[in-house]
Amino acid sequence: MAKYLVIVESPAKVKTIKKFLGSNYEVAASNGHVRDLPKSSLGIDVEHEYEPKYITIRGKGDILANLRKEVKKAEKIYLATDPDREGEAISWHLYHALRLQEKKTYRITFNEITKNAVKESLKNAREIDMDLVDAQQARRCLDRMVGYRISPLLWAKVKRGLSAGRVQSVALRIICDREEEIDAFIPEEYWTLDAVFSVKGEKKPLTAKYHSGPEGKENIGSKEEIDKIKSKLKGAKYKVTEVKKGERMKKPPLPFTTSTLQQEASKQLNFSTQKTMRLAQQLYEGVEVKGEGTIGLITYLRTDSTRVSEEAENAARDYISDVYGSEYAGEGTGKKEGKKIQDAHEAIRPTQIALTPAILKDELPRDLFRLYQLIWKRFTASRMQPARYETTSVKIGAAGYHFSVAASRVVFAGFMNVYSEEEEDKEENNRMAGILDKNTELSFLNFEEKQHFTQPPAHYTEASLVRALEELGIGRPSTYAPTITTILARRYVAKENKNLYVTELGEVVNNMMKDAFPSIVDVNFTANLEALLDGVEEGKVKWKTVVSNFYPDLDDAVNMAEKKLEAVEIADEESDEVCENCGRRMVIKYGPHGRFLACPGFPECRNTKPYFEKIGVPCPQCGKDIVLKKTKKGRKYYGCINNPECEFMVWQKPSETKCEKCGSLMLEKGSRLVCMNEQCGYIMTKSENK
Repeated sequence: MAKYLVIVESPAKVKTIKKFLGSNYEVAASNGHVRDLPKSSLGIDVEHEYEPKYITIRGKGDILANLRKEVKKAEKIYLATDPDREGEAISWHLYHALRLQEKKTYRITFNEITKNAVKESLKNAREIDMDLVDAQQARRCLDRMVGYRISPLLWAKVKRGLSAGRVQSVALRIICDREEEIDAFIPEEYWTLDAVFSVKGEKKPLTAKYHSGPEGKENIGSKEEIDKIKSKLKGAKYKVTEVKKGERMKKPPLPFTTSTLQQEASKQLNFSTQKTMRLAQQLYEGVEVKGEGTIGLITYLRTDSTRVSEEAENAARDYISDVYGSEYAGEGTGKKEGKKIQDAHEAIRPTQIALTPAILKDELPRDLFRLYQLIWKRFTASRMQPARYETTSVKIGAAGYHFSVAASRVVFAGFMNVYSEEEEDKEENNRMAGILDKNTELSFLNFEEKQHFTQPPAHYTEASLVRALEELGIGRPSTYAPTITTILARRYVAKENKNLYVTELGEVVNNMMKDAFPSIVDVNFTANLEALLDGVEEGKVKWKTVVSNFYPDLDDAVNMAEKKLEAVEIADEESDEVCENCGRRMVIKYGPHGRFLACPGFPECRNTKPYFEKIGVPCPQCGKDIVLKKTKKGRKYYGCINNPECEFMVWQKPSETKCEKCGSLMLEKGSRLVCMNEQCGYIMTKSENK
């Protein structure tokens, strides 16, 4: 009979770990959390020192009963849940739910599911770290307070089951703020000018970019400026005035953290954050490999550290020296600087660098293989030497004006033998610049000019939102994917071609949160709370101090909002549409996808139809009304009500004002009106229009 019981979170780990430990050990799974706050109430006693009231999660009774049977048989219990705050809290809940006070109970953690790591963890068994548990309790209580107190207000205001969240509401605000920036953006015109030359002895022409004029470096803002430069250079003789040679280094990338893995998997593999984490979890928990059995292929997937263990460092150096040569083996990249790093974990890396993607290609499903390959390449590259480039910069001058040509050539590939990002593939490599010197004879052929317009900030993607959340100190590695999944599931945000767009519903919720709960959606306030939670984990701050300082202000804000919301609550708004079934005037209602028209005679008359808000501007193509519409995924746009017969549509709201120059529609962009005809580009402020 087994003497020792090891309790893990996931059933997928049971088989792998049991194989490592042998017959003296029984391994069982808790299937994640076993206790939580009740769903039916706040679950936090705000009158008595904010004590949480934990209950067994519905459906976990049988799991706990089976675990209790195993506990009775065992001499020692090892709680082997995940190596983070959440895992520590699950161990603590198991300790109480299984009544382990009378048993010899130990906490063990391992950063990778390999034989060495698991056996080593048993040698370093410890007590449950209550600082980690308290940090998780504080986060859970803060999230519950926000969700439980604010969500009913959203329900009352928008008349449907919506929700607010401490991190999700800030993420929504970040996306909304970016949308406002994009809407208010006014494109500015600029031009580029290239000079094309023939070079003696070369078949291909040489193209040089405009660099500077007699007054120094300058941007070209209009066609008139281009014409002025061209007239000054008419008939001028061009010659090479400067040739600079140099060398530059490109450092290898850092190994992956949770956020950088999500970002690169999105860019290179087109994976959502949720999919990336699901696949990474499988790689961590264990995959069947011929000749090896079931083994964990990567280290723990929730980390913001770039640290690598000495053992993995040495193994990587030996592997790189053997396969690529000792000159390719590097010292390893430095640690990531910036926000608070939970350095107890390692970076995400393969557990065995010798298990190359080529070896595992036939063992893994396609997507699992692609993610493993990305992790393996990134880690291996991070332990290699920098890439070295020979650079050449050439200036060509005439009449006080200068054009430039730049070239770079790889002299030592270093880490790029293994891993290169998309940007690295676009390295400028003008071969001809390398053969130019001050004696080179140039013959001017022609100018190439091009008009451009500055672009607005890019819409957030899942990858860039994760980067923004990390840079702002909002959330932690374990929260990025669930946060994005939630705002998409609630239909506050829609995803089209990777880009995230705010829906009408998202705008309503965000505006409510900004008006009634400004601190909850304040980026700095939320980042400071994260710092306080880190303080709890370090034992510097008491968790109930954080919660007790937070709740009274939240309570006051909710009470004020309840009065405000009651004061502004309005009945269903009547529309001009008449119900064709019963003749009543239809009303505007809110649903999970936004507004729609419904007959007020419900339930006798159940007629509904889409609601299109008229903006009082006629369509420039057919003269019918322009209305506010939404794409299938909820992104707002303005189109003709006569669609599909008329295909007119724009993303910005058209104004009643016509362009004074060309008569086209003007579009609203923040405080200004911009002509929708790009060739015209006329701009006026809204105040000028009054």
